[in-house]
Amino acid sequence: MMAFPAIDPIAVEIGPFAIRWYALAYIVGILLGWKYAARLAANLPQPIAKQVFDDFVVWATLGIVLGGRLGYVIFYNPQYFAANAIEILMVWQGGMAFHGGLIGVVVATWMFSRRHRISFLRLADVVCAAAPIGLFFGRIANFINGELWGRVSDVPWAMVFPHAGAVGRHPSQLYQAALEGILLFVVLAIAARVPAIRCRPGVLAGVFFSGYGIARSGAELFREPDTHLGFLIGGATMGQLLSVPMILFGLGLIAMVWRGPQQVTGKDG
Repeated sequence: MMAFPAIDPIAVEIGPFAIRWYALAYIVGILLGWKYAARLAANLPQPIAKQVFDDFVVWATLGIVLGGRLGYVIFYNPQYFAANAIEILMVWQGGMAFHGGLIGVVVATWMFSRRHRISFLRLADVVCAAAPIGLFFGRIANFINGELWGRVSDVPWAMVFPHAGAVGRHPSQLYQAALEGILLFVVLAIAARVPAIRCRPGVLAGVFFSGYGIARSGAELFREPDTHLGFLIGGATMGQLLSVPMILFGLGLIAMVWRGPQQVTGKDG
């Protein structure tokens, strides 16, 4: 077994003020994702103006934070937060759900695209292509916090996580960082260069939805389910159950868009 690296969850502390790695991960993920997405948006067959896209970042950030927190409250621990409602606001303590954040960003993307009269599907493609950047840093922050650890294992790289007992466990946060972050980013970056995909708004978004669902479902095989939830229908975890609709939706979106004509000019919302 390997010893868990003793990394202080607090990156910078000045008097009563503390900045946690968890918060920095979100900030860095959003900033790098913003820069990458802005470059993609500028090189689309129908470019999205940089000024317009810069305004969207605020909307997307609100969608991530509000959706992610509400998703965690509703999907993973509704009874606890019903009794401790004030803690819903304590996002600095952790507790964000990807699937909730995804819903928040989808809503923000739809509202922004209608407000600015730009293609919803093209904007969604850009956002989805950049999303793995934030996912990567988020999973690294989970690892630093020693949370969301893996199942008990005797593999050579198993780690003993604080607060998880004196047994070796899969570092599933790193598995997720590799699958949901690095691998999915590479797949989307390659797909974004394919002319047939670039001319079909919505395909990249479909690849992201299905790709993330598959990656998350696979990683959940090594991740310890939440104690208060355990294994659910058919031995599946909550993460796997929430990923099934993503996979089906992503594949359906790809099939629907691919049957349609290529769109290069004109409105394609």
